[in-house]
Amino acid sequence: MIGEVKLRAAGVVYVLALALLSPAFAAPPVAPATPAASVASVASAAGNTGPSLQVLHWWTSAGERKAVGVLINKLAEQNIQWRDFAIPGGAGIGAGKVLKSMVLAGHAPEVTQLNGVIFGEWADLGLLLELDNVAVQGNWQKLLFPTAWSLLNNHGHVVAAPLGIHRINNLYYNIAIFNRLGLRAPRTWDEFEQVAVKLKQAGITPLAQSSESWQVATLFETLVLAESGPAYYRELFVDLSPRAFADARLLHALKRLRSLKQVMQLPVKERPWTEVAHQLADGEAGMFVMGDWAKGDFNAWGLNADQQFGCAAVPGTADYHLYSIDTLAMFADDYSHQPAQEVLAQIAMSPAVQSDYNKFKGAIPVWRAPDTSKMDSCSLNSWRTFGKGAAFQAPSLVHRMATDETTKDAIVAELRRFFVDDQMPEAEVQRKLAAIARALSRTGKVE
Repeated sequence: MIGEVKLRAAGVVYVLALALLSPAFAAPPVAPATPAASVASVASAAGNTGPSLQVLHWWTSAGERKAVGVLINKLAEQNIQWRDFAIPGGAGIGAGKVLKSMVLAGHAPEVTQLNGVIFGEWADLGLLLELDNVAVQGNWQKLLFPTAWSLLNNHGHVVAAPLGIHRINNLYYNIAIFNRLGLRAPRTWDEFEQVAVKLKQAGITPLAQSSESWQVATLFETLVLAESGPAYYRELFVDLSPRAFADARLLHALKRLRSLKQVMQLPVKERPWTEVAHQLADGEAGMFVMGDWAKGDFNAWGLNADQQFGCAAVPGTADYHLYSIDTLAMFADDYSHQPAQEVLAQIAMSPAVQSDYNKFKGAIPVWRAPDTSKMDSCSLNSWRTFGKGAAFQAPSLVHRMATDETTKDAIVAELRRFFVDDQMPEAEVQRKLAAIARALSRTGKVE
């Protein structure tokens, strides 16, 4: 078995070498960011004489660091050191490049944060530790939401440990501003436009936004969901149906994306999502569309849902859940770290971690029936909506839940070009997106 893994590893080295030698590849510095846990926790772990696990991830914001601290402390209780390797950068773009370069160099981390379908690709190469025994002993299939359970499985084997479920189609609003102006959270796009006009008249930027590619695409995928619901959304971003890319609903979503620029602070600058979130928290902007990891940071800054900020669904998406699921995958290598890796997998699914990690992260547990006593109204709404089932769920394109990395990157790049170039016609970018779908469709067939 070990020999088979090493043989497959040689194959992935060749594949990765081709990708890494491309001029488009430019790996960021690999120096770790600020440790994710408190100084006391890290010091405690540093004095650990037991096994250790290097963990590559991109959880570097205030709320994310608190969430990671939960994992570090729980692992330390088992006399296992968490060696933090945090790569800054939203949506894990930088971390993904660093991971590939580490595998190519033969120094894969023992544990890595992986979101979505991409860990199936690593598993197909035989590089990930199978967690079947842990899953069976922990009764994961019964405890998990069916969507989460399905995601973890690759050809009949469990290849990742789940942590939490994020809802992305959230519209945050500054309660003090809304109360002062007599506004309420918009439920329709007509109401949104009315709110935006009143915010503008008061000298407040209606919608906070960055021109960073993944943030533009995050806004856009919520607009597609609002335009069409999960069925059409899946035709686009999961099935890559050329017919869906030619549909008038996609054109309308592109037109709405462009029109929303008129309620943003112009020019729209490229900024980290945490800076954009501060615009809302500081009262510079009235509204902000982002995944509920933003709520984790609001909480870390001393702000609470229904007090300083409100959390509603993006207009037209109240019945739907645009989701991303946090997971940890373990590299097999020579299996010398397997006992510690399996302990971490058990910890990830424990009731205490599911509750505390997700409270700090802003997400909801992956359990079908979690402890809801620590959930705020935003989390409760997320949990209830996700619990309605697959017909109401949409896997995030941007956060790797819908399709492969190459396709995702191509679509995101095209959306960003459209967003920053006001002279590009909507119909032209729709044709370009349709061409991407035809070229990169999993079936290779044109409908």
